[in-house]
Amino acid sequence: MPDDALGQAMLDRMRGCVRAQCVYRDGDDVGDAHIYEHYLVPQERWPDEKWEFVGSLRTPMLDVGCGAGQHALAVQERGDVVAFDVSPNAVRTARERGVETVFVGDMFERSLCTSQFETVLANGTQTGLVSTLEHLADLLVSLDSCTTSKGELVVDSYDPTRIVPDEFFGYRPDPRPGLARRTFHVEYGGLRGPDLEFLLLSPDRLRTAAGAAGLDVEHVHYPTTKSSYYRARIR
Repeated sequence: MPDDALGQAMLDRMRGCVRAQCVYRDGDDVGDAHIYEHYLVPQERWPDEKWEFVGSLRTPMLDVGCGAGQHALAVQERGDVVAFDVSPNAVRTARERGVETVFVGDMFERSLCTSQFETVLANGTQTGLVSTLEHLADLLVSLDSCTTSKGELVVDSYDPTRIVPDEFFGYRPDPRPGLARRTFHVEYGGLRGPDLEFLLLSPDRLRTAAGAAGLDVEHVHYPTTKSSYYRARIR
């Protein structure tokens, strides 16, 4: 059974007892997982762009795959937030950092949602953990069932039409325009996480999947003009 390597790395870094470097591994290729930068930067060091994004998230909010709880912590200061992650150690990290309502859960469990939210946030490209566009449409339907009639999904991905393959860790091409994949696993202090494969898709491909789910992509935002990373708002 795979280890909870990523979650343990978050927990150890938060507690100040790091045992080793946490890395992504893809065959012989190794890259830094950037635990601090991705999950644990204190709010007082956040750039204005991040604060603007967090401020746009309406409550009540469901934080899907919350990691160390950075978004949940900020948003719960002004409204109700429910957060979950498949990693028990990520949940421990979020709870110890002060997230009030957080539990271990899997976004693919359809019975997970028992309330309605104004925002369902899935930030971390985890919606790409689907094998096909059809499965992504099914996931969007499931997540949308957790929203109110005026609620929205907020998801993110990397746009293959902007990716430089040699500079993108774990990149796998796809012959279909606007699609690619990313493959790696996490290693930390003798622990080995599960093999992960992410479906990467352009905004146009995301619109196709959303349309199949009866939804619309209402807004797409790239942090910079050259960035391949983007966030999308779906209703």
